[in-house]
Amino acid sequence: MNNPHLPFLFALALLTSCAERPLPQFGDPISVIVPIEKSAYGPRLTQHKRNGAILSWMERNDEGGSLLFSSFHDGEWQSPLIAALDDQMFINWADLPAVATINANALLAHWRSHVSNAPYAYQILTSISNDQGVSWSTPESPHSDGTPTEHGFVSTFAAGADMGLIWLDGRNTPDNGMTLRSAIIDSDGRPQKETLIDDLVCDCCQTDVAITRDGPIATYRDRTSEEVRDIYVSRFIDGFWQSSIPISNDNWVISGCPVNGPSISAVDEQVAISWFTAANEKPMVKMVLSSDAGKSFSEPIIVDAEGTLGNVSIVSIDQLSFVVTWMKKLQNKSYAIQIRVITTDGKIGAIKTIGQTTNARTVPQILKIADNLLIAWTDDRMGTSKIKSVKVKIVRDKANAT
Repeated sequence: MNNPHLPFLFALALLTSCAERPLPQFGDPISVIVPIEKSAYGPRLTQHKRNGAILSWMERNDEGGSLLFSSFHDGEWQSPLIAALDDQMFINWADLPAVATINANALLAHWRSHVSNAPYAYQILTSISNDQGVSWSTPESPHSDGTPTEHGFVSTFAAGADMGLIWLDGRNTPDNGMTLRSAIIDSDGRPQKETLIDDLVCDCCQTDVAITRDGPIATYRDRTSEEVRDIYVSRFIDGFWQSSIPISNDNWVISGCPVNGPSISAVDEQVAISWFTAANEKPMVKMVLSSDAGKSFSEPIIVDAEGTLGNVSIVSIDQLSFVVTWMKKLQNKSYAIQIRVITTDGKIGAIKTIGQTTNARTVPQILKIADNLLIAWTDDRMGTSKIKSVKVKIVRDKANAT
């Protein structure tokens, strides 16, 4: 596998004006009620149109499971709609289904469904709605192998008028390792152009994709035959996934999957990736930057270290600034949801805690909507799994960060 860690001009002379800009500040978190009556699992945020958002989650019911979603409008989450009912739905805290926007009217939903009595045998299913989620097409699988093996950890990306997907694919297991694959879902919901991206990857870490000036770039946790599990990227150029490269050589040797994947965000040629590593038994959240659409990356920036659990998510708030969110262990058997801003010239803001949870098994989600961050995660309240959502104002003047 290629391993070219290309030189990176961290000074970024074209962005010298950033030095004169104050670091963004953040107001106090304001709760945004999610209209959920039952226990809910696996929240996921996706962008909807220009300044909107979709929050999706899973619920258990007598018939198996359901995938629901709510749109963010006028500062509130709207009444939820059902995207999928599946008596074989696989509900899991780490592998998050989603409802994603294809175009102005079309949505795509994806989730996992059991295909046999084996404990790790499930397929990915997708469905299309052309009326903003009122009705949905017959579910189809984007992978053609038909094997009773593990498939999941989907990320989506725009592919012209269609929707692209990447996922972890276990068709070669157990004799060989997990693979990373991709497909395109056309406007009628039909999968096509199934492609292998990487023939050996970590088994159950989240994947992510962002769109750069040059096209999609995927990030994921790789795996070598020596059990090194570091973060890699592959760029989608002229219709083909390129050979993957590492974003940093952590050299984290671990015999099992840490269930802790990377997150990526991009604006034009500016790319930022954040991830968790515990190489040398030192847990850290790190971040790298790219000014050439992911061809090369900076040296890693340490976002947080002692006590961090990872479970990262990242979002751009303008062309010069990115915000990372992650989880940190507290002393009272709870966990802080924290954020921090990093600029493209390497400036690092203060850490801000925007919430807490008693549930370590959640992956906080973050999006920028107008002048606010939207953040969502899972919390346990009196034995019930609930989704917490807050909005946090982005301000340039510290005096107004309230």
